[in-house]
Amino acid sequence: MMSRRDRIREKIMARVRIDEVSGCWIWTGPTSGTKGRGAGYARMSLGGQTVAVHIVLWTNEHGYIPGKKELDHVCRNRLCVRYDSEDHLQLVTRKRNILRQWEARKAASQVGHNGGPPMVCEEA
Repeated sequence: MMSRRDRIREKIMARVRIDEVSGCWIWTGPTSGTKGRGAGYARMSLGGQTVAVHIVLWTNEHGYIPGKKELDHVCRNRLCVRYDSEDHLQLVTRKRNILRQWEARKAASQVGHNGGPPMVCEEA
């Protein structure tokens, strides 16, 4: 008989596609939508509740997340649920997570939308 942990892992991994380039484990199931602060995160139903897949898989494999910590998508892919590599999910403080988000946004703003140089208004 399969344990609850095994059933949860199997349910999640049935909807995961491994990206050979990035190494991300990409969730292919439902998400939190396309709008709002929490948009783009992997979601699933578990025990009658809608839950964040990356958090469920992390706690399933590593145990509960301490009160002062949260998971950060180091890979910057909100659909990544890879719990076994610190290149993808890491336990960090809220402050550290916010700093990393800010750094990622700053780096993205210094590059154009297609990876080229940022667009500059010639009329200014």
